[in-house]
Amino acid sequence: MLSLVERLVIAPPVAKALAHGRPVVALESTLISHGLPHPENLAVARAAEAAVRESGAAPATIAIRDGQVLVGLDDEALEALATAPGELVMKAARPSLALALERAGWAATTVSATMIAAHAAGIRVFATGGIGGVHVGALGGADAASGARMATFDISSDLEELARTPMAVVCAGPKAILDVPATLEYLETRGVPVLAVGQTELPGFYARSSGVRAPASVADLAAAGAVARTHLGLGIGSAILVCVPVPAADALDERQIRDAIRHAAADADAAGVAGPDLTPWLLARMAALTDGATVRTNAALIVNNARSAGVLAAALALPAGV
Repeated sequence: MLSLVERLVIAPPVAKALAHGRPVVALESTLISHGLPHPENLAVARAAEAAVRESGAAPATIAIRDGQVLVGLDDEALEALATAPGELVMKAARPSLALALERAGWAATTVSATMIAAHAAGIRVFATGGIGGVHVGALGGADAASGARMATFDISSDLEELARTPMAVVCAGPKAILDVPATLEYLETRGVPVLAVGQTELPGFYARSSGVRAPASVADLAAAGAVARTHLGLGIGSAILVCVPVPAADALDERQIRDAIRHAAADADAAGVAGPDLTPWLLARMAALTDGATVRTNAALIVNNARSAGVLAAALALPAGV
């Protein structure tokens, strides 16, 4: 019986950086396998890794292959994952991690599985696109046609992982299709601090703002690094979520996104799509409704988050007070 640590295969550049106390940034792999189409997925994966390096840190893209947890993929492995048929690549999260390790072939790590593996490897900073959260209707509510609507309890395991695994997680906010206020309430209940960088409103993933005030804000990544250092140093067990807005040149209009979400959600209800299939279905539908604009913005924010995470990791690697 192998423990998680015994299943880790840490790439030499990542192992060397960790051994010498240099900054390392973990990157998830579901963005490659299921988040973007080929060849955009491979281009974005390479660009995200390059952005981490440019900011002074070592990238560690994490995935599972043949029962091993790979912490750091070389370019050949990146290409193999990016070109593998999506239906053959399992999504691995905390609930499905053992299943992913017991099967042959590739499994891509979601936010929760990436955090688990990165923490086990000694990595303190993780960059993703947007976190999962509380889906609209998860807590029930009123339906105009039929009255009361039963709660679905469709809440991402990302939130529980943020509550139990101490890391600094950089994202562009919760995914835009979620119930953002409820997601923030859940994170507060579970003791996860949420910072917006450079603005008082929480980033809106595709848009620079979600229209929701952030629980806390800091001026820049240096200030975020100071707060992250203190939080992680307390040893209280939770992650800290650092939310960076998508660059203005790549951002979409907040109203345009809301309209696309509303139409996509209505289409999903009509098609009977729910459960684990809902998020990828909604994202694909929104891409169609916006003529691919959401895909382009998603790619841009992934790279921007990776670069920001590299800066944050470099700040955390410095001695306190520097």
